[in-house]
Amino acid sequence: MRFSILTLFPEYFQSALSSSILGRAHTSGLLTTDFVNLRDFGEGKYRAVDDKPYGGGAGMLLMPTVLERALSHLLSGPERLDQLEADVAAFKSDPSREAGTIPHVVYLSPQGRRLDAAAARRLSRYQYLILLCGHYEGVDERAVDSFVHEEVSLGDYILTGGEPAAVVLVDAIARFVPGVVGEMSSVQSDTFEADAPDMVSGGLKFPMYTRPAEWRGRAVPDVLLSGNHAEIAKWRKGQSEARTAVRRPDLSAIKPKA
Repeated sequence: MRFSILTLFPEYFQSALSSSILGRAHTSGLLTTDFVNLRDFGEGKYRAVDDKPYGGGAGMLLMPTVLERALSHLLSGPERLDQLEADVAAFKSDPSREAGTIPHVVYLSPQGRRLDAAAARRLSRYQYLILLCGHYEGVDERAVDSFVHEEVSLGDYILTGGEPAAVVLVDAIARFVPGVVGEMSSVQSDTFEADAPDMVSGGLKFPMYTRPAEWRGRAVPDVLLSGNHAEIAKWRKGQSEARTAVRRPDLSAIKPKA
């Protein structure tokens, strides 16, 4: 799977995407990541990438011409850029359609859909994602309408730039790429998974314990030492449901059926 990241600070990613599991995935060729410095496509002597918004107000806005040139370079020509624009329009009219040959462009923006496990799994099905890191007040809306398939947000807060969000998105998506995580079963049985065994669907994972059996006066629950797999599964399911209800009552898993 390939990621191209459009950013003003490509050096930000050097350590974040080259360590641990992501580093091994890049070394083995399961993931490839390249970076496009938006400053290279800026205007004038100082390579300006932003300007004041029409209508006034604080902050600066990424100019659509900068994104247009960066994407044209990345896609090897204006014809492919026209294809991208058509693909974006098709996706926005039918987000459920199958992925085609055009790269899927994601803009990291606080105005986007909040990232969740289902979205990460869906995005992992694309062979090529282009991630646009926002800065300042964001991106000219015409460029978003023309060249961005979807916007993704990590949550209801603002970051100084889209780079941290891009790292999180790559990490969340990579877990669903076959071979990146050693045992896919560990991914399929994790928090938020709809079909995870011994868990409430889409909820939080049950408490887990390892050796020693007693530590600082706290003992591992007897059921986990019993060897009775049916009782263990029942206990885990109950713990998952209770934990979800207390910690994340907003999750659909514990909402009453209509």
